[in-house]
Parts: sequence; structure tokens; C-alpha cells
Amino acid sequence: MSAESRVLQGIFVDLRPLAEGDAAVTCKWRAAERARHLNQGAQTPEDQALWIASRPQSEHNFIIQLKSGQPVGMLSLVDVDNRNSRAETGRFLIGEEDEVKGQPVAVEAMALLYHFAFIDLGLVRLYGTIAASNTLMIKWQKFLGMKQEGVLRNHYRIGGEFQDAVAMGILEDEYRTVFLARAKVLMAAGKVPVPTT
Repeated sequence: MSAESRVLQGIFVDLRPLAEGDAAVTCKWRAAERARHLNQGAQTPEDQALWIASRPQSEHNFIIQLKSGQPVGMLSLVDVDNRNSRAETGRFLIGEEDEVKGQPVAVEAMALLYHFAFIDLGLVRLYGTIAASNTLMIKWQKFLGMKQEGVLRNHYRIGGEFQDAVAMGILEDEYRTVFLARAKVLMAAGKVPVPTT
């Protein structure tokens, strides 16, 4: 975890730096059916702890936690390239779906990460890839302002099968004009303000 990483505070959730103590819960999440679209990760909590400890300074790995302190998911900002003012979003997973039903946890977590990237770090572009079979995530990201920029053929091997990855990206001005407005709509039920700076 980068020294620049800190707790990002929201209304329903906070994003706190991923720690080795999160190995058991994140390993459990990654082994669940919900994580079937992710690349296979560590198979044991011990291996997960080693992976967490080995993360480079250019990554910002976060646990999504409720205000009670309960961890419910994770997401990351990786490959931060200050020279080219870009970074990759990824490892986004709500691991405790039953605990967050009816709350705009996923969109607030994304809003906190985007604010951190575009406002705090001053980046101008975020990008990522999504397994082509993860159609709901692709649709959700497009609604929130990401644009499809291409397809990487046979990019992932998931469940023993190759599949394409959909390349997505969002620019800082799209964050301000599209993401913020649409995130506010999604979060209105919970009366969760989106950062507007």
C-alpha cells in the first residue's frame, strides 16, 4: 500500500488500506461464486497475506467497509503513472452482498475511488478491463460514464476457458460531467452526496 493511501471517508462506507490482516476475508471473497469473473487469486489465506505484503508502492488497494467497521468488499487503483496521468481501476468486488442490500455501497465506493484518483492524485484518465462474460458490470460501468475502448481477444482464462476482455476508460472531464450526475441519481435513495470538487 502506498504511503499516500489513507482512509477515504464516505457516508455509508469508507475505503481503508488493505492490510495483511484482511487476507482471510479477501481470500474467502475471491473463492466465492461472485468472484468468478476475476482472475484466480491466492488459494489460501497465507498466500493471500504474502500477496498483500508484496504489493508495490504504485498501488492503492482498499477494503470497502461499512461505518460499523465491517469489511464488505474491495477495490484498487493500480499502475499509477504520474507522468502520463493515468491509472487502472480493478479488483472491484462486493464480497458481502447480503450486508449491503438496499444501500448504494458499490456506487459510493466507486465515487470515493474516482475522487481520490481525479481530484487528490490529479489524474486525467482511468481505465480497466472487464471479462466479456461479466455483462452486468460492463453495463453498470458504461452507465457510470466509462466508454468501451476496445476488446482484448482471449485475454483471460477463467474456469479453464479463454474469453475476451472489454477495455474501458473514463477521462477526468467525463467523471465531472457524466459520472457525478449519474452516481448522484443512483445514490439518491440513500441520500448519499457525491464529492463535487
